[in-house]
Amino acid sequence: MAQSSLKDRIPPQNEDAEKATLGALLLDEDAVVTAIQYLRADDFYSNANGRIFKAILNLFNSGRKADIITVVEELRQSGELDAAGGPAYVASLTNVVPTSANVDYYAGIVRDCSLRRSLIRVSGEISLKAYDESRDSRVVLEETQQRIFDLTEDRQTLSFKSTKDIIPQAIEVIENLYHSKREYTGIPSGFDELDTLTSGFQPAELIIIGARPSIGKTALALNMAAHITMARKIPAAFFTLEMSNIALVLRLISSEANIKSNVLRTGHLNSGEFQKLMEAAVKIYDAPLYIVDMPNMKLLDLRAQARRLRVQQKVEIIFIDYLTLITSENYQLARHEQVAEISRSLKSLARELNIPVVALSQVRREVEGKRDNSGPGLADLRESGSIEQDADLVMFLHREQAKKNDTPEADAIPTELNIAKQRNGPTGKVDIVFLKSYTKFASRSYRD
Repeated sequence: MAQSSLKDRIPPQNEDAEKATLGALLLDEDAVVTAIQYLRADDFYSNANGRIFKAILNLFNSGRKADIITVVEELRQSGELDAAGGPAYVASLTNVVPTSANVDYYAGIVRDCSLRRSLIRVSGEISLKAYDESRDSRVVLEETQQRIFDLTEDRQTLSFKSTKDIIPQAIEVIENLYHSKREYTGIPSGFDELDTLTSGFQPAELIIIGARPSIGKTALALNMAAHITMARKIPAAFFTLEMSNIALVLRLISSEANIKSNVLRTGHLNSGEFQKLMEAAVKIYDAPLYIVDMPNMKLLDLRAQARRLRVQQKVEIIFIDYLTLITSENYQLARHEQVAEISRSLKSLARELNIPVVALSQVRREVEGKRDNSGPGLADLRESGSIEQDADLVMFLHREQAKKNDTPEADAIPTELNIAKQRNGPTGKVDIVFLKSYTKFASRSYRD
């Protein structure tokens, strides 16, 4: 006998579980509190059952008890009584179960069937899109990943815990930190004063580093990535949308070997410098640092590549140089709306992958004209105020009297790293120095 095709199969559903759930809700109003953690009206396969559940929710939200009489009246007022099976069907539901004790079990069955139907629907839609050759396959892949992620997020069960349950867990976290003797709870940047303020870059956070051009955003991010991957051996990814991967690695070699960048560019190395170059190259070669070089990178490409790196290479932090060079698929939107979409998407990506995402950003030109030379602030983030809203940590690079200090003979240039926003910690300023010849930053102790 030939196997029946998918279109001939009945979608996953359990009518008995649906009736048992509704019967329990009509017997015990406290059961509603349990059920709403699991279910929505469209989780019911039967339209009649879905309408009854919706009526029960309406009564609950208005502070009224749901029973046979009140539910029938609610359905009558909304004009859905006949579509819900009529008074006799509503009354019959209480005969299905003797008690509401197992409502969470019944609701779980209804929820599971609904999730399976959603998966079947999504897979069917994606299958049709995959056959449509007019659609970009990368767009279809991103949509597939996003739809599955949306189902996962949508199905997270609402719950609460007593502090009696949470306190032992919190103490366990503190005890683990105490016994591990770790300096920081997050990923250290390599700048001690900064890490003291932030306790390292934390999982699921969007971190913004802002500055005017040529102040050293890329250099600072590259210094951090080098410390994380070479000193700490933590896998990291660096998305470069402005520089080529070769240019980035040459800068990394100059920074690690302490060889002046202009010497590397000309190739005029003495034997001592060549030895230092080879030693630095070996360190970089062994580092778990993954560079993604793609100018005009689309947002969906970035998200797909980030997921791949997280799964395949176990990266624990991502750097993006820089945010406003990412291209949105929604070309019809105004530029500030595109940047807002990109910002929200990066925050969502950080939460989805549960790793820090560090994105560089330009600031407004007006910063250079400030008379008090106070440097950029949150309002100066370029093209979208949503960056400020979405970010968990925002810091700015700033040099006082930059033109005066930035002279050929000034190699160690005092620079200020200003933490303007930290959602879960203090703000403050960190003094660092920019070593111009090596295109790198060092802590204040270097200058002292």
